[in-house]
Amino acid sequence: MSTENSSVAEEQLVKYRREPGMVLQMLRGIQLAQNFIGPGDIETLARSLNLPTTKIRALIDFYSFLHDQPRGRYAVYFSDSITDHMLGSRERAQQLCRALGVQLGKPDEKGLVTVALTSCTGLCERGPAVLVNGIAIDRIDEQRVTEMAGLIRQQVPLGDWPLEWFVINDALRRKGPLLDNDLRKGEAIERAIEIGSQQVIAELQASGLRGCGGAGFPTWRKWDICRGTSTEQRYVVCNADEGEPGTFKDRALLNTYSRHVFDGMTVCGVTVGASKGFIYLRHEYEFLREQLERRLQRRREINLLGRNILGHHGINFDIEIIMGAGAYVCGEESALIESMEGKRGIPRIRPPFPVTHGYNGRPTVVNNVETFAYATGIVARGPGFVAHDGEDPCWKLLSIAGDCRSPGIYEIPLGTSIRDVCEMCGADDVQAIQVGGPGGILISADELDRKVSFDDLNTAGSFIIFDSSRDMLEVALNFTHFFKHESCGFCTPCRVGTKLMQAMVDKIANGHGARVDIEQMQRLHHLMTRASHCGLGQRAAVPILTTYEKFPDSINDRVGDVDFKPAFDVEAAIERSKQIVAEETRS
Repeated sequence: MSTENSSVAEEQLVKYRREPGMVLQMLRGIQLAQNFIGPGDIETLARSLNLPTTKIRALIDFYSFLHDQPRGRYAVYFSDSITDHMLGSRERAQQLCRALGVQLGKPDEKGLVTVALTSCTGLCERGPAVLVNGIAIDRIDEQRVTEMAGLIRQQVPLGDWPLEWFVINDALRRKGPLLDNDLRKGEAIERAIEIGSQQVIAELQASGLRGCGGAGFPTWRKWDICRGTSTEQRYVVCNADEGEPGTFKDRALLNTYSRHVFDGMTVCGVTVGASKGFIYLRHEYEFLREQLERRLQRRREINLLGRNILGHHGINFDIEIIMGAGAYVCGEESALIESMEGKRGIPRIRPPFPVTHGYNGRPTVVNNVETFAYATGIVARGPGFVAHDGEDPCWKLLSIAGDCRSPGIYEIPLGTSIRDVCEMCGADDVQAIQVGGPGGILISADELDRKVSFDDLNTAGSFIIFDSSRDMLEVALNFTHFFKHESCGFCTPCRVGTKLMQAMVDKIANGHGARVDIEQMQRLHHLMTRASHCGLGQRAAVPILTTYEKFPDSINDRVGDVDFKPAFDVEAAIERSKQIVAEETRS
């Protein structure tokens, strides 16, 4: 056993008080400290936590940013999100590889550096972006790559790199009631205590606020169900695992408006009777963690967190940050809770729902960052806080990236047309817009009169704009690879189906496709929709099939008219995979 490795593991055990549920946080700490988790670390954790080493290795295999092999002193991950890809991220990654004499995705023999690609880093409007040892750097141009290569060759510690590289600003382009207000810190908490839980629920209901993470479940209803459960222990969880490519609004809220998010979580805790809250923060936002911890501590010092909040006896609530380790599927609330409990982030079978059986089996309210922030304004100022002249109540934050003059964050009233959104951000040449991320809705230029609303284009906030110069098949290819990479592997239809889908899309993109491939993809989509465990598998084929529906020439130009027997049968492949899994289980 490595003495050095076990000592790092021991430090994490002390930090997290040897709680088995914190094993994922310990693994993250080890990974960030030395860029890999060695056999000694695994043995130390397993022995101290009374866990099998197989469980710890399963966690390392599941999460993208955990590794059991050395990655070098510098682990450099270039974002391969479509927005970064359009801005040249792969070219910059190859440039850095050439400068350092390494291959993409492989550690160098000297143990100095690994350069690799990763999924969206949440800096879509500021790309190309990279993570270096978990810390984000944006605007990576040729000059910065050259300078970065020199710093790595000279083995300059990351703390001595230019400070301006690590400053992440938020492009707040259009402000509405949430982004342009004079709410005092703690104002909503004061009023929530004053008016009581029932009135808080009533005002949320009157406002029409619904979950801003995409599902759109009425916020008041979720809080009310949790409040009505017969248990003494309840939890509040803020879903800050903003992993949907093209989405970065929650990053800006946590960076600039965290007081609203903290207030909203505390109001929720007071309302439902919870004394503990958690922020599940995605690994890619590690650069936000330290400042968020400082702000939480300041709130404890001024009695906005902790025991007897604002001097009210018995009003107790505190917030803890739990970090993710790289898994898109953890954006789903039950998978997020599994991850919080130190497990692989595999979505649970529902019902029961987290609101009655959530974290540690207790009633848990899970809302995203934006929902808690809007709830703060509504409780502080009443339902009119989000009112506007349109038919749909409430507002929405949009993360707009891609081919427009002014990418950034826009706060708009629900019911706004896509045409108006394009005018706001300077998108003059629109071929297509991906609304709601890869698994969302692709619209073409003749659909710009559609509206952002729960009844038309419902979205978690991601808008990626493509002008007429873009190859839509290349876009679909990027999304298809994303889904294959992010499949958790739990269920056979998704694990096998995403691989088959990627193979067929690659075949078409390389000019070797045939009409039968399109039919195969449609059949595979139907099977995955029916049989996949969660929404990832159910939506994995949507990008390529929607592209074929709305931009057929982008695919027809690459497929031949010859109709030949396919290389594999979709249903047979799925059935064979099920047999293999069954055999492995029996053995």
